[in-house]
Amino acid sequence: MSLATDESNKPTLYKRIRSDIEKRILTGEWPPGHRIPFEHELVARYGCSRMTVNKALSELAQADLIERRRRAGSFVRRPQHQSAVLKIADIRAEITALGRSYGYELIHRKLRVATAADRDRLGVKKAGKVIAIACRHSADNVPFAVEDRLIDLSSVPDAATADFSREPPGSWLLHHVPWTEAEHTISAIVADHHTAEALDIAIGAPCLVIDRYTWRSARTITAVRLLYPGDSHRLVARFKGG
Repeated sequence: MSLATDESNKPTLYKRIRSDIEKRILTGEWPPGHRIPFEHELVARYGCSRMTVNKALSELAQADLIERRRRAGSFVRRPQHQSAVLKIADIRAEITALGRSYGYELIHRKLRVATAADRDRLGVKKAGKVIAIACRHSADNVPFAVEDRLIDLSSVPDAATADFSREPPGSWLLHHVPWTEAEHTISAIVADHHTAEALDIAIGAPCLVIDRYTWRSARTITAVRLLYPGDSHRLVARFKGG
Protein backbone atom coordinates (compact mmCIF):
# COMPACT_ATOMS: atom_id res chain seq x y z
CA MET A 1 0.00 0.00 0.00
CA SER A 2 1.47 3.35 -1.04
CA LEU A 3 1.63 6.21 1.42
CA ALA A 4 1.74 8.75 -1.39
CA THR A 5 -1.01 11.35 -1.70
CA ASP A 6 -1.40 14.86 -3.08
CA GLU A 7 -1.30 18.24 -1.40
CA SER A 8 -4.56 19.53 -2.85
CA ASN A 9 -5.98 19.92 0.65
CA LYS A 10 -2.96 21.28 2.49
CA PRO A 11 -4.65 22.24 5.79
CA THR A 12 -5.58 18.57 6.43
CA LEU A 13 -2.61 16.84 4.82
CA TYR A 14 -0.91 16.22 8.16
CA LYS A 15 -4.12 14.53 9.33
CA ARG A 16 -3.95 12.18 6.35
CA ILE A 17 -0.34 11.34 7.16
CA ARG A 18 -1.28 10.70 10.78
CA SER A 19 -4.27 8.60 9.72
CA ASP A 20 -2.19 6.50 7.32
CA ILE A 21 0.43 5.75 9.95
CA GLU A 22 -2.14 5.19 12.70
CA LYS A 23 -4.03 2.69 10.52
CA ARG A 24 -0.88 0.68 9.88
CA ILE A 25 -0.15 0.59 13.62
CA LEU A 26 -3.65 -0.31 14.75
CA THR A 27 -4.05 -3.08 12.19
CA GLY A 28 -0.73 -4.59 13.26
CA GLU A 29 0.91 -4.04 9.85
CA TRP A 30 3.53 -2.03 11.72
CA PRO A 31 3.99 -3.92 15.03
CA PRO A 32 5.51 -2.53 18.25
CA GLY A 33 9.16 -1.64 17.68
CA HIS A 34 8.74 -1.08 13.92
CA ARG A 35 10.66 1.95 12.65
CA ILE A 36 8.47 4.63 11.07
CA PRO A 37 9.92 6.01 7.79
CA PHE A 38 12.28 8.89 8.45
CA GLU A 39 10.89 12.42 8.13
CA HIS A 40 12.68 13.05 4.83
CA GLU A 41 11.23 9.80 3.46
CA LEU A 42 7.71 10.88 4.39
CA VAL A 43 8.33 14.32 2.90
CA ALA A 44 9.28 12.68 -0.39
CA ARG A 45 6.34 10.26 -0.37
CA TYR A 46 3.73 12.89 0.39
CA GLY A 47 5.33 15.79 -1.49
CA CYS A 48 4.91 18.04 1.51
CA SER A 49 6.99 20.11 3.89
CA ARG A 50 8.96 18.73 6.80
CA MET A 51 6.85 20.85 9.13
CA THR A 52 3.70 19.00 7.98
CA VAL A 53 5.30 15.61 8.63
CA ASN A 54 6.63 16.75 12.00
CA LYS A 55 3.16 17.87 13.09
CA ALA A 56 1.68 14.46 12.21
CA LEU A 57 4.43 12.58 14.05
CA SER A 58 4.15 14.87 17.07
CA GLU A 59 0.43 14.11 17.40
CA LEU A 60 1.11 10.37 17.09
CA ALA A 61 3.70 10.65 19.86
CA GLN A 62 1.27 12.60 22.06
CA ALA A 63 -1.27 9.80 21.54
CA ASP A 64 1.38 7.28 22.73
CA LEU A 65 1.30 5.46 19.40
CA ILE A 66 4.94 6.14 18.58
CA GLU A 67 8.09 7.14 20.40
CA ARG A 68 10.58 9.56 18.88
CA ARG A 69 14.27 8.98 19.52
CA ARG A 70 16.80 11.65 18.80
CA ARG A 71 18.95 10.74 15.78
CA ALA A 72 17.40 7.25 15.61
CA GLY A 73 13.97 8.15 14.24
CA SER A 74 10.44 7.25 15.29
CA PHE A 75 9.21 3.79 16.31
CA VAL A 76 5.88 2.17 17.09
CA ARG A 77 5.67 2.28 20.85
CA ARG A 78 6.15 -1.01 22.67
CA PRO A 79 3.69 -1.72 25.51
CA GLN A 80 5.28 -2.33 28.87
CA HIS A 81 4.65 -5.67 30.52
CA GLN A 82 5.48 -6.58 34.08
CA SER A 83 3.94 -8.91 36.63
CA ALA A 84 2.50 -6.23 38.85
CA VAL A 85 -0.86 -4.72 39.67
CA LEU A 86 -0.19 -1.52 37.76
CA LYS A 87 1.10 -3.06 34.53
CA ILE A 88 -0.07 -5.69 32.08
CA ALA A 89 1.61 -9.04 32.54
CA ASP A 90 2.25 -11.58 29.81
CA ILE A 91 1.32 -14.80 31.61
CA ARG A 92 3.60 -16.91 29.41
CA ALA A 93 6.56 -14.63 30.18
CA GLU A 94 5.60 -14.54 33.85
CA ILE A 95 5.68 -18.33 34.14
CA THR A 96 8.91 -18.81 32.21
CA ALA A 97 10.56 -16.06 34.28
CA LEU A 98 9.84 -18.22 37.33
CA GLY A 99 11.84 -21.02 35.73
CA ARG A 100 8.73 -23.12 35.21
CA SER A 101 7.47 -24.88 32.09
CA TYR A 102 4.64 -23.00 30.39
CA GLY A 103 1.59 -24.77 29.00
CA TYR A 104 -1.40 -23.39 27.12
CA GLU A 105 -4.77 -24.84 26.15
CA LEU A 106 -7.41 -23.12 24.03
CA ILE A 107 -10.79 -24.18 25.42
CA HIS A 108 -12.91 -22.37 22.84
CA ARG A 109 -12.77 -19.53 20.35
CA LYS A 110 -15.92 -18.03 18.85
CA LEU A 111 -16.23 -15.24 16.32
CA ARG A 112 -19.68 -13.68 16.55
CA VAL A 113 -21.72 -10.52 16.26
CA ALA A 114 -21.50 -8.82 19.64
CA THR A 115 -24.42 -9.54 21.93
CA ALA A 116 -25.89 -6.91 24.22
CA ALA A 117 -23.87 -8.48 27.05
CA ASP A 118 -20.68 -8.28 24.94
CA ARG A 119 -21.27 -4.60 24.16
CA ASP A 120 -21.95 -3.85 27.79
CA ARG A 121 -18.77 -5.63 28.87
CA LEU A 122 -16.66 -3.83 26.27
CA GLY A 123 -18.35 -0.50 26.91
CA VAL A 124 -19.32 0.00 23.28
CA LYS A 125 -22.69 1.00 21.85
CA LYS A 126 -22.48 0.02 18.19
CA ALA A 127 -23.03 -3.55 17.10
CA GLY A 128 -19.95 -5.22 15.65
CA LYS A 129 -18.03 -8.48 15.69
CA VAL A 130 -16.05 -9.86 18.58
CA ILE A 131 -13.94 -12.90 19.33
CA ALA A 132 -14.78 -14.68 22.57
CA ILE A 133 -11.93 -16.81 23.89
CA ALA A 134 -11.59 -19.14 26.86
CA CYS A 135 -8.19 -20.67 27.60
CA ARG A 136 -6.08 -22.16 30.37
CA HIS A 137 -2.47 -21.43 31.31
CA SER A 138 -0.40 -23.94 33.27
CA ALA A 139 2.97 -24.02 35.01
CA ASP A 140 4.78 -27.35 35.19
CA ASN A 141 1.54 -29.01 34.05
CA VAL A 142 -0.43 -27.51 36.97
CA PRO A 143 -3.26 -25.05 36.17
CA PHE A 144 -2.00 -21.50 36.76
CA ALA A 145 -4.89 -19.37 35.50
CA VAL A 146 -8.00 -19.53 33.34
CA GLU A 147 -8.85 -16.71 30.99
CA ASP A 148 -12.15 -15.43 29.59
CA ARG A 149 -11.55 -12.75 26.95
CA LEU A 150 -13.44 -10.61 24.46
CA ILE A 151 -11.61 -8.85 21.63
CA ASP A 152 -13.33 -6.04 19.73
CA LEU A 153 -12.65 -6.72 16.04
CA SER A 154 -13.44 -3.15 15.04
CA SER A 155 -10.32 -2.14 17.00
CA VAL A 156 -8.21 -5.23 16.24
CA PRO A 157 -9.29 -6.67 12.86
CA ASP A 158 -6.18 -8.86 12.53
CA ALA A 159 -7.28 -10.87 15.56
CA ALA A 160 -9.85 -12.56 13.30
CA THR A 161 -7.09 -14.52 11.57
CA ALA A 162 -4.69 -14.96 14.50
CA ASP A 163 -4.05 -18.58 15.48
CA PHE A 164 -5.01 -18.62 19.15
CA SER A 165 -4.75 -22.38 19.24
CA ARG A 166 -0.97 -21.89 19.21
CA GLU A 167 -0.40 -18.46 20.77
CA PRO A 168 -2.15 -17.11 23.88
CA PRO A 169 -4.34 -14.10 23.08
CA GLY A 170 -2.72 -11.98 25.79
CA SER A 171 0.77 -12.58 24.39
CA TRP A 172 -0.44 -11.94 20.84
CA LEU A 173 -2.10 -8.65 21.80
CA LEU A 174 0.92 -7.40 23.76
CA HIS A 175 3.23 -8.03 20.81
CA HIS A 176 0.95 -6.83 18.01
CA VAL A 177 -1.39 -4.16 19.35
CA PRO A 178 -0.22 -1.03 21.18
CA TRP A 179 -2.50 0.29 23.92
CA THR A 180 -2.73 3.66 25.65
CA GLU A 181 -4.87 3.00 28.71
CA ALA A 182 -5.68 0.04 30.94
CA GLU A 183 -7.81 -0.65 33.99
CA HIS A 184 -7.56 -3.47 36.53
CA THR A 185 -10.24 -4.49 39.00
CA ILE A 186 -9.10 -7.03 41.58
CA SER A 187 -11.52 -9.16 43.59
CA ALA A 188 -11.90 -12.57 45.17
CA ILE A 189 -14.46 -15.33 44.71
CA VAL A 190 -14.94 -18.91 45.82
CA ALA A 191 -14.68 -21.51 43.08
CA ASP A 192 -17.90 -22.87 41.65
CA HIS A 193 -18.02 -26.29 39.97
CA HIS A 194 -16.86 -24.94 36.57
CA THR A 195 -13.96 -22.90 38.00
CA ALA A 196 -12.88 -25.69 40.34
CA GLU A 197 -12.72 -28.13 37.45
CA ALA A 198 -10.77 -25.70 35.23
CA LEU A 199 -8.20 -24.89 37.93
CA ASP A 200 -8.14 -28.39 39.48
CA ILE A 201 -9.05 -27.04 42.92
CA ALA A 202 -11.80 -27.83 45.39
CA ILE A 203 -15.26 -26.32 45.04
CA GLY A 204 -15.42 -23.39 47.44
CA ALA A 205 -11.65 -22.76 47.34
CA PRO A 206 -10.66 -19.07 47.17
CA CYS A 207 -9.74 -17.58 43.79
CA LEU A 208 -8.10 -14.31 42.85
CA VAL A 209 -9.89 -12.47 40.03
CA ILE A 210 -8.47 -9.77 37.77
CA ASP A 211 -10.81 -7.98 35.38
CA ARG A 212 -8.80 -5.97 32.88
CA TYR A 213 -9.78 -3.55 30.15
CA THR A 214 -7.46 -1.96 27.61
CA TRP A 215 -8.08 0.92 25.25
CA ARG A 216 -6.37 2.61 22.32
CA SER A 217 -7.26 6.31 22.15
CA ALA A 218 -10.66 5.70 23.81
CA ARG A 219 -11.42 2.66 21.61
CA THR A 220 -11.82 -0.60 23.50
CA ILE A 221 -9.34 -3.30 22.49
CA THR A 222 -10.18 -6.12 24.87
CA ALA A 223 -11.87 -7.10 28.11
CA VAL A 224 -10.50 -10.09 29.99
CA ARG A 225 -11.20 -11.90 33.24
CA LEU A 226 -8.34 -13.93 34.74
CA LEU A 227 -8.93 -16.39 37.57
CA TYR A 228 -6.07 -17.72 39.70
CA PRO A 229 -6.04 -20.22 42.57
CA GLY A 230 -6.01 -17.99 45.64
CA ASP A 231 -3.42 -19.99 47.55
CA SER A 232 -0.75 -19.89 44.82
CA HIS A 233 -0.82 -16.40 43.36
CA ARG A 234 -0.24 -12.90 44.61
CA LEU A 235 -0.05 -9.44 43.10
CA VAL A 236 2.62 -6.93 44.03
CA ALA A 237 2.61 -3.16 43.55
CA ARG A 238 5.54 -0.99 44.59
CA PHE A 239 5.26 2.77 44.97
CA LYS A 240 7.66 5.64 45.52
CA GLY A 241 6.76 8.59 47.68
CA GLY A 242 6.82 12.08 46.27
